[in-house]
Amino acid sequence: MDKIHVTGNGPLRGVVRIAGAKNAALPVIAAGLLSAEPLELSNIPAVKDIDTALKLLELLGCRISRDGGTLSIDSSAVDSVRAPYELVKTMRGAILLLGPLLTRFGEADVSLPGGCAIGSRPVNEHIAGLEAMGAEISIEGGYIKAQATRLKGSHFAFDIPSVTATENLMMAASLAEGTTVLENAALEPEVEDLGKLLNSMGAKVSGAGTGTVTVEGVKALHGARHSVPPDRIETGTFLAAAAATRGSISVLDTRPEFLQHVLAKLEAAGVEIEAGDDWIKLDSHGKRCKAVHVSTAPYPAFPTDMQAQFMALNALAEGTATVIENIFENRFMHVAELQRMGADIELQGHTAIVTGRERLQGAPVMATDLRASACLLIAALAAEGETTIDRVYHLDRGYANIVDKLAELGAIIHRA
Repeated sequence: MDKIHVTGNGPLRGVVRIAGAKNAALPVIAAGLLSAEPLELSNIPAVKDIDTALKLLELLGCRISRDGGTLSIDSSAVDSVRAPYELVKTMRGAILLLGPLLTRFGEADVSLPGGCAIGSRPVNEHIAGLEAMGAEISIEGGYIKAQATRLKGSHFAFDIPSVTATENLMMAASLAEGTTVLENAALEPEVEDLGKLLNSMGAKVSGAGTGTVTVEGVKALHGARHSVPPDRIETGTFLAAAAATRGSISVLDTRPEFLQHVLAKLEAAGVEIEAGDDWIKLDSHGKRCKAVHVSTAPYPAFPTDMQAQFMALNALAEGTATVIENIFENRFMHVAELQRMGADIELQGHTAIVTGRERLQGAPVMATDLRASACLLIAALAAEGETTIDRVYHLDRGYANIVDKLAELGAIIHRA
């Protein structure tokens, strides 16, 4: 099993380019099932979750052509509606196949999803929304089995805004009979991006990225071309790493408007931020950051996917701050590993009280999920001595070439 070895050696400096967003790429890849005509996608990141999604589509009968970050999906010869546990268990996003399969083919047989063990992420909103549109759904042997002659437009309100449920129901509604209104929908940029793709395929979607999404169903969708937006979490991860190491970096091919809350927290930590249409520059001027309070909430508030990275930043900052996790109940598993490196963190339920230290100490640690992996990388970059990070396959699910990118910024890092 691969490990990453990091020797802390001071500030990160230089320029880094951001890959396409995994969380935007997965729903648009699933949307390839909605039309018999090819879907052409670009800026697709080279991460494990994308590989898994494409394997799933091939199992269903799709023809996939991939050249670097460019992808073509042809689902004209789909001959299966079963997404097996063997692949779905590694990736939460596989649930996004449920809506497209059901609405186009009249049935779907999708394993209950897996992914990072950061807490319960129930599929009840997906199921309730599809049932409201007329689907007959049962759960048998760990699989969601759904059937519908043709889905019907419906008015559905989410109990809690769910990104993947919003995306799933948007895709399902695009080929339904009548109009669907989704209330309390997720506001994330990835939802808005999916709406743009669906409209380019001939769907009639309005309000994607707002609390109310309206979808007027059409009989068929056609092929389209679409470029995936940059990854806001990868952007935030590199900025946090530069701040923690007292460095200075320029981040290119990004979208600052996706990260307003994160950028505000970094400025509160004492770093200087400049931004343009597609770039962000961070300069810490060689100074240690100040501790900042963080409380996670749905977009546009502070993202849960940046909580672990700011935990590492606070562990090295001047002062004491709280980190409150309001989204996932098990997303503090990185705390024990940071404590192995000397971090001063006290847990009280969903709140971590972090008192920063001048330096952490290198140690053998274990990644427990995708963002915890990034947290440990940040801590290792700013620690004294060598840190060995085990179970880094989590990292491969969401970060494209992160070891090479960090090395180009001056990190002493290698994978073995």
